[in-house]
Amino acid sequence: MKGWVWIAICFLVNMLGFVDMYAQDTSTPNPNCTIIVPSNALSATGLSTPYQLVATDPTAGDCHEANVDQSAFVQAAILDPATGQISVYNPLVLDQGATPAVPPVIPTLPANAIVALWFGYNGDVLTLRGAQDGVLAAAQCVNGLPGDNFGQYAYCNAPAFFKAAHRAIRRGQLTIPPLGTAVDGLPCPSVRDFYVVDQDQSDNLPLSYLITDSGMAQRTQANMAAFPSATTLGNPSDNRLVDVALDGALNCTPWKAPDLADPGQMVPALPLNELQARAYQRSPIALVPLGDPMSLSTGKASLVKTNLYRQGVDQPAVWWADQASTARYCRQMVRIAPSRMTLDEAYLMPDATHPTRGLSPDPGAADSLYTFLAQRFVASYDILNCEGLLGLPDPVSVTADANGIVTGATINHTVFSRWRPMLNSCQAKDNAANNAAQAAAATE
Repeated sequence: MKGWVWIAICFLVNMLGFVDMYAQDTSTPNPNCTIIVPSNALSATGLSTPYQLVATDPTAGDCHEANVDQSAFVQAAILDPATGQISVYNPLVLDQGATPAVPPVIPTLPANAIVALWFGYNGDVLTLRGAQDGVLAAAQCVNGLPGDNFGQYAYCNAPAFFKAAHRAIRRGQLTIPPLGTAVDGLPCPSVRDFYVVDQDQSDNLPLSYLITDSGMAQRTQANMAAFPSATTLGNPSDNRLVDVALDGALNCTPWKAPDLADPGQMVPALPLNELQARAYQRSPIALVPLGDPMSLSTGKASLVKTNLYRQGVDQPAVWWADQASTARYCRQMVRIAPSRMTLDEAYLMPDATHPTRGLSPDPGAADSLYTFLAQRFVASYDILNCEGLLGLPDPVSVTADANGIVTGATINHTVFSRWRPMLNSCQAKDNAANNAAQAAAATE
């Protein structure tokens, strides 16, 4: 992949940070780390065994979980085949050889539980490595193509989990809550909404760990009470943007499931978001395009790698390039995101009546949720080469202060007027290709 793309991705990662800042080494950290997956990863013992983080190439520098630019995250979803119900468990990640501040909770799993794992990462390229030979194969782990990782994303046993979830839905065992109606009168956003997605949708996880003076710990009520001065370490993601920032601003409620590490608590999860989006996101539905940087293979579009990515997030496979057209993805972004940003501007900005609504997910990148979304759109439009594919200049522009913090955003409606005939001429065809019902049926 070309260097400017990676630079842009790193910039976007920093822009999407949902983590409390803390003192750390100012030297450039090693962006490529390896996470060691424990034996029997899909069992209660495996889930409660801390994952270990180590440098993929030690000559490039160490890897440290507490360094926000290198942090890796793991989330598990557990489906009970007898009841169809889903629960969540967030395994802990430590530096190799480190000891946790508190031993992870050992979860109680239902009989014959179907367990899947998803990985998130704040650096560039995360590599999975089994604690022993055969661990990754036994857990059905997918890290990308051989020698060609996705980047910040990986999963284990996800297709089997989603297959079981679909079966539970058909049997009436699992009921997915509707997205609901936002304060703007439109459906609440999902992770497959062109209002929400960026250049690499459906990656990373809505979870956090605790950094304490004694080491890393799971973020549970007991651990937060035991370590009141602990720092929260989070994973930037579309999932967290929806579950926390946008849902909070638009009076929406994310789907949550019981946390097996924290009895009585309900938490959001990547697979919950994908299942809910599959069920309720209206057309046009956003699905991973061929131009997604994490589905590229050596910088080129790859149907095989795109399908591997998609199957980990319950999206249909594609058989020819137009089914995952990046140009169409760009057109849908342009049609949907700027207009709803304009509609929601008042809800995406703090004011005297609602001082906590519309706060920026990353004050170091943008001064409000509105300017944050605008900056994110601009970055995605650039990374996907939307202007080159469409011949349409970015209708969104941003301004920043002397510290690089985005403080203003402008949506150029003249651009829309000029290019509306082109966008309208292919809208029906684009929407037919992004049909939500067909996408859902294709994953049955």
